[in-house]
Amino acid sequence: MKPGKPAARNWVIGILGLVLSVPVVAATVHTNPMNYDPQVRAAYERFYNLDYPGAVERFQQFHLAHPGDPQATAYLLNALIFQELYRQDLLDTTFYANDGFLTGHHATDEDPAKRDQIFALADEAVREADWRISRNSNDVDALFARAWVRSLRCAYVAMVERAFATGFRLATKAKDDAMRALQIDPDYVDAKLIAGVYEYVVGALPWPFKLMIGFAGITGSKSTGLAMLEDAGKRGVITSAESRTVIALFLRRESRYKEAIQVVRALKSEYPHDFLFCLEEANLRKDAGEGMAAVDSYQQLLGDAARPGYFASSKLELAYFGLGDALRGQRHYDEAAQAYEQAAWTRGVGSELKIRSLLDAGESHDINGQRALATRDYQAAIDAGPTTSRAGEARKYLRTPYHGN
Repeated sequence: MKPGKPAARNWVIGILGLVLSVPVVAATVHTNPMNYDPQVRAAYERFYNLDYPGAVERFQQFHLAHPGDPQATAYLLNALIFQELYRQDLLDTTFYANDGFLTGHHATDEDPAKRDQIFALADEAVREADWRISRNSNDVDALFARAWVRSLRCAYVAMVERAFATGFRLATKAKDDAMRALQIDPDYVDAKLIAGVYEYVVGALPWPFKLMIGFAGITGSKSTGLAMLEDAGKRGVITSAESRTVIALFLRRESRYKEAIQVVRALKSEYPHDFLFCLEEANLRKDAGEGMAAVDSYQQLLGDAARPGYFASSKLELAYFGLGDALRGQRHYDEAAQAYEQAAWTRGVGSELKIRSLLDAGESHDINGQRALATRDYQAAIDAGPTTSRAGEARKYLRTPYHGN
């Protein structure tokens, strides 16, 4: 994350992840000196502009220049994982704003070669950290690096592979390392991101899901988690923006939209050309019930994305999907269906978002009395993911028109 300012993003059963930055911090905050290296700061500048290829290239160079150092390996791993999550449209927090992502079968576009590269790099970083910890059990830099790497791998397996039991085991190990680092050095504030996410997520998970993945009896605390994240957001060196992004997500899940908007607006003011921060403000305005003002926010985002060079990278399908939701909420069903269809047929759209968009377009057409258009979209949703849960819904509405909740 960009050293020199507070930094950002992560989650899912241990979901960690969307972005980093090195802030101006009090002298009592301790961190790995690498986090202030000019090469690292330059790489994070690319990272926060969503120029993932540029960030990966620079972190790769730094990794090669620091063989055997788990922190250098973790930088590269972080960039590669977020590049993959972004490619698959998995960095839009709409997907995680409720518990729906925990259930059902969802489509993903996992690249086996990229997965193998990510897992190999994670294994490399853990081996490097293990070696250092075996020589000095109080090596807080190595403990944090191992915690961070495990949390990143957890985010990948939970968000892409939806292997929640595996993700939980990784999250638990990551939390243990982070808590050990904090026990040794309470001023190693970055570690509070990992421990805080674990506390909140375990405290917030629905009981049936805890039973399903086999960790009944293991407890967490939402209030403790938020307190740790708030401290990391204020004082973290490479986890400030990450922590604040996660706070905004958790506030959104609790319907505390106004508070979440303030958090996101602060991030947006620091990184005005980060497409995802701009998108998140529009998402939150929609969820807060701002009506046509939210519609205007999405349209402004789409207009900015059309300006050459304004965003280094943008995912228009995410903005069109949010626009569809906002229009649907205002009962502009025909326009909503068009926005959903635009999302579904945007080049490079992820499979899950495509199916969601087509299903929602079909529902909007049905409510609007446009049955032929609705059945066309339902069939397209089925064709795009025949074994998914949403395809099952589409089949139901092919038989019986959708009439709304």
